[in-house]
Amino acid sequence: MSERVTVRIDGGVADVRMNRPDKMNALDQAMFAGLVAAAQEIGANGKVRAVVLSGEGRAFCAGLDFMSFMAMGSGERSGGGPGLLSRSDASPANFAQSAAYAWTALPQPVIAAVHGVAYGGGLQIALGADIRIVAPDAKLSVMEIKWGLIPDMSGSQTLRHLVRLDVAKELTFTGRVVSGTEAVALGLATRTAENPFASALDLAGEIASKSPDAIRAGKKLFADSWLGSRRDGFALEESLQRSLIGSPNQMEAVKANLEKRTAEFRDPE
Repeated sequence: MSERVTVRIDGGVADVRMNRPDKMNALDQAMFAGLVAAAQEIGANGKVRAVVLSGEGRAFCAGLDFMSFMAMGSGERSGGGPGLLSRSDASPANFAQSAAYAWTALPQPVIAAVHGVAYGGGLQIALGADIRIVAPDAKLSVMEIKWGLIPDMSGSQTLRHLVRLDVAKELTFTGRVVSGTEAVALGLATRTAENPFASALDLAGEIASKSPDAIRAGKKLFADSWLGSRRDGFALEESLQRSLIGSPNQMEAVKANLEKRTAEFRDPE
């Protein structure tokens, strides 16, 4: 895995950090590759039950750096890795989009801990998480308009689930910077915390203590039914619930509650 992204796993929680603090974790080719590789590694690890995604140093992520911007615009590659606009049959997203979309696609819940700035592509990576805990004074922006561009790292798909259409348009048309506090009011973030990383770790630990089968089923339920028909949503609820009822982890949840003890769940295969 690229040294641009570090992964540490403890107690079922994956601590994933963008690791380019000298550049405020700006996105270069290696950072894109590191994010995609980290998500792939975690998705294949049944022992991981929750993920905390953050940035080292003064910021979550300052967005795309100039050299990567030029590479994206020309379709060139650097460092021998895939081009940012390349895609495979395994995902609807291109390589750049996958750096953000991969966290949405993971079966495990992902919590973004946002401090400092989350600009442009950095914000889109945070939007790919299931939950965003932000510092009150964090700065967030759909900043692509500054460069004469539009959000192109899955932002069109994540923004529409979080904010009103007029809000998404205003942020996209202006590139206005909003604080963490305003981000919560708009729907861009879940809640604020003075120490987003510590709060995210606490939440991830709580999630990791629950049945991983039910947690994964809950994420899939909302991902697959949010924009679907009522009929399809009801059918998916029933199908997922049938897969849980009577399963070893579901029975363990019941027993642990009745016996007033900590549950010991099996890792998904």
